[in-house]
Amino acid sequence: MLPYRDSRLTRYALVIFFILLIGYGYFEARGLLSGPRIAVPSGTTEVHDRFVLIKGRAERIAELRMNGKPIAVTEEGMFEEPYLLAPGLNRIVLDAIDKYGRTRQEVVQIVFTGELEAQNSPESPASNASSTATSTAP
Repeated sequence: MLPYRDSRLTRYALVIFFILLIGYGYFEARGLLSGPRIAVPSGTTEVHDRFVLIKGRAERIAELRMNGKPIAVTEEGMFEEPYLLAPGLNRIVLDAIDKYGRTRQEVVQIVFTGELEAQNSPESPASNASSTATSTAP
């Protein structure tokens, strides 16, 4: 017979080992369990410049789309895409898709409050038509 005796210290060591093993497994698998993630400024932003850069970070993705158009993402997950705003509220939809087909969607809302350059320009067709009409009137 072998001199083996079941001690509490061995049981505690085994229990702690398996708890640590399960915790480590969950830590490594949390990316697979949670799916893609997009980090962009939330809420509605008011800007006065018509040209903006949409910047953010995407994690655990296979593809990222902005309003349906694929955009480039660096190896670190950073993206930066130019966008030309229309007057008023602009709603930009970012869709992330991971390699398992799971999707995540984030919406960026930007309000463009600046004036359009064409309205203030003396060379715009509307201002030329009105000035021509006024100068030819008797």
